[in-house]
Amino acid sequence: MTAPSIETRDLTIRFGGHAAVNGVSCAFRPGELTVIVGPNGAGKTTWFNLVSGQLTPTEGRILKDGVDITRLSPSARAKAGIGRAFQLTNLFPRLSVLENVRLAVQARHGIGPRAFRPARAYRDIAALARAHLETTRLAALADLPAAALPHGDQRKLEVALLLAMEPDVFMFDEPTAGMSVDEAPVILDLIAGIKKDGRKTILLVEHKMDVVRALADRIVVLHNGELVADGAPDRVMALPIVREIYLGLPPEDEAA
Repeated sequence: MTAPSIETRDLTIRFGGHAAVNGVSCAFRPGELTVIVGPNGAGKTTWFNLVSGQLTPTEGRILKDGVDITRLSPSARAKAGIGRAFQLTNLFPRLSVLENVRLAVQARHGIGPRAFRPARAYRDIAALARAHLETTRLAALADLPAAALPHGDQRKLEVALLLAMEPDVFMFDEPTAGMSVDEAPVILDLIAGIKKDGRKTILLVEHKMDVVRALADRIVVLHNGELVADGAPDRVMALPIVREIYLGLPPEDEAA
């Protein structure tokens, strides 16, 4: 079996006397798309924040390719290959769409604004940035300021930024939140495209069951900060505890 690309061991964070995430242990491997589900307040986004470095755990460890990264900063984790998109877009609003992506490409390749580089290096950076805009269907909007984009296109731009950073672990927190019925399939197609690269690990927090069913290889269920189920989608969604806490269905009822 392939070694885990990202793993949490007994991961816990307490706020006062409340354990928002409590002893969560799970490992994720390349080529796998895992959807993390659970009711509001289950600890999903808090667990994401722990893995990507926005929060520091009270107990437990986080490993990337077997290396302990528990105390690394979010930027150090990004350099280690963990890329995250948030529920709220995280862009440079006054810069153009192309400039947002170009800066991400420069950061990935260690090219600062004052570094002495031949002109061709910057042409190559611009070409890479434009390629990511083509992939995310934003090429026609390259010169617009990011703030001028509608919400759906801002989410696509966030995916372009993630692609520019070339992570091997992609983390999406409700990627279709606030998107129209017409916009959401574009984001899902982009995620499905990333999934086709068998070297990538994808973690997805999502509430929409149609999205879960369309994309998930595996489902992890959190409830009150604890991991209560983990496995193949059909098996997990059929478990009585999952039907009760997530779907709101008595165990004996048929799934909606």
